[in-house]
Amino acid sequence: MSSILFEVRDHIGIVTLNRPEALNAFNFDTLVELQGIVEKIRTDSEVRVVIFTGAGEKAYSVGADLKERKSLTPEEVKRNIFKIGDVFTAIDQLPQPTIAAINGFAFGGGMELALSCDFRVAVSGTLMGLTETSLAIIPGAGGTQRLPRLIGQAKALELILTAKRLTSEEALDYGILNKVVEKNSLLESSIELAQQMLANGPIALQQAKFAVKHGMNVDLQTGLNIERKAYEVTIPTEDRVEALTAFSEKRKPNFKGK
Repeated sequence: MSSILFEVRDHIGIVTLNRPEALNAFNFDTLVELQGIVEKIRTDSEVRVVIFTGAGEKAYSVGADLKERKSLTPEEVKRNIFKIGDVFTAIDQLPQPTIAAINGFAFGGGMELALSCDFRVAVSGTLMGLTETSLAIIPGAGGTQRLPRLIGQAKALELILTAKRLTSEEALDYGILNKVVEKNSLLESSIELAQQMLANGPIALQQAKFAVKHGMNVDLQTGLNIERKAYEVTIPTEDRVEALTAFSEKRKPNFKGK
């Protein structure tokens, strides 16, 4: 059975971690499979928004597969760390908007996968956190970098150094989550968010994401230059002309991503 499931519904790509018996933990083979799917999504014009979720009701992902980890040599552990970091960076850098639909526990690498996405929606009452220091290691797949950029240095240090497990509601208060929903409406709510974005121009979505993500860590003038270049990409598109035509004809635009 594949450890990663992938389907496309009306321009929404849904990636599901499919190891519920292992609480969707990441072993090396799972990471390799996930990397391959992410690489395909990057160049698939039919996929305009991507949702990452987990199979089963218990866990989104509890991070590294510790049963596998116990059997690995130090060199193999390093290999796994490099691989998971590369995969999550590839997710972070996807041109399409991404949503983490957190259906259960999200610890360690599972939390880092969620932080690699643009938006995070979680079920009420679950737990999540960067808990690596409790195992005498540190977050190694982007957690020490993405969390402070999201919620600030002091709050991120507090959560990482205490290995605190947050409820969904606490994570929402920290600014980690965009929304908390009931379990039976998680995918529906995530798809609804995706559909709100799908109503807009696909190229514009990608260029707006590019401008925000690449402008965040540069000075204002450089960021404004990035924004201008991103805007220029949208000018010659068919979608921009279609938007103007649809406005004049008082109808919804039919965007094609061209």
